[in-house]
Amino acid sequence: MRREIIHVDMDAFFAAVEVRDNPDLAGKPLIIGALPHERGVVSTCSYEARKYGVRSAMSIKEAYRRCPHGIYMHPSMRKYKAASEQIHEIWSTYTDTAEYISLDEGYMDVTGSSHIFGGAISIGMEIKAETRRKTGLTCSVGVGYSMMTAKLASEERKPDGFFEIPNPEFLKNLIIDRNVRVIYGVGEKTADTLHKAGICTVRDIYANRQAVIRLLGNHGRQIIELADGIDNRRVTPYSDPKSIGKEQTFQQDITDFNYLEDVLLLHAKELSFDIHLKGLYCRTVTLKATYGNMQQITRSHSGDATNRADEIYKIAASMLDKIDKRPVRLIGISLSGLTKDAARQMSLFDADTGAESEKLEDTLFQLQQRYNIGIIKTGSELKAERRLSEDD
Repeated sequence: MRREIIHVDMDAFFAAVEVRDNPDLAGKPLIIGALPHERGVVSTCSYEARKYGVRSAMSIKEAYRRCPHGIYMHPSMRKYKAASEQIHEIWSTYTDTAEYISLDEGYMDVTGSSHIFGGAISIGMEIKAETRRKTGLTCSVGVGYSMMTAKLASEERKPDGFFEIPNPEFLKNLIIDRNVRVIYGVGEKTADTLHKAGICTVRDIYANRQAVIRLLGNHGRQIIELADGIDNRRVTPYSDPKSIGKEQTFQQDITDFNYLEDVLLLHAKELSFDIHLKGLYCRTVTLKATYGNMQQITRSHSGDATNRADEIYKIAASMLDKIDKRPVRLIGISLSGLTKDAARQMSLFDADTGAESEKLEDTLFQLQQRYNIGIIKTGSELKAERRLSEDD
């Protein structure tokens, strides 16, 4: 049976969300990531900024050199996650076989459900319309018979585009004179190896099959198969994560470990909220730290399953207290051993207080979920947020 695969890629996602929420930003070069005076990289940027050569993963210093008049903003991850959840909900209407590559990109195998909705092309057009209607955002959609062809198709008419690659013959005619990097899995180093051998385009691959295999071995055979339109990779549905984490990179190395504890407090609150949403508990808390000399260390503690912010924080702070007191560039917490089982051991003496604490924690979570994660803050959290904002 011919497979029907759809690839959806939101257009300049982070920047588009910001423009949607603030129309005054429309038509301006918007760069999301670090600010010009900070160290960091570009997360994404508007198409207006791309005209100046700004692109994702570029250092913010280089982005500012190319586009000093741009508008620079920190990302608003909660806002982007909310939009992403809307997008994923739209996808799930058409298939339960979806693979999310990131918040704003993914594959869907609609082979089994295509006939219900009038075919893959009809589904792709409906996704575009529903995405615009429900989120106010645009996306580019590609339809193909494989994952590579669907991805290539979505890139063909960006932004706000739609394209189909129906069969291997169509694919070959489309890419034959393009650079070898158009083939999935051909990165910069592989392309450089091929270019040095005079193999620069897909046409050159067809004409020099044995040379490609000689140069790259099994990888070369895979490249030839893909160039011929053969791609047997399967869309792998999303599964629950094995771990979840949050970390902070500082603009200047931190020597104040009380400040680092404040950061961990905020991380613990956000992670607690995230696993609460998923109905999960964690058995292992891991502290991650990177010193100013780029040495990275981790410390882990395993125990009873918990999703409480105060417990996660106490464990992380205890591990922080035991590491070398040297300048720190990055600090973070990750939670693993995730489970839906809340079983924990308690003595008769702490049963009542433990039950009351968990009841309070659940009540706080319900308020945060209904209104906003920041609706209730302790004095320590307010102090930590104030210090973080000063660091920014």
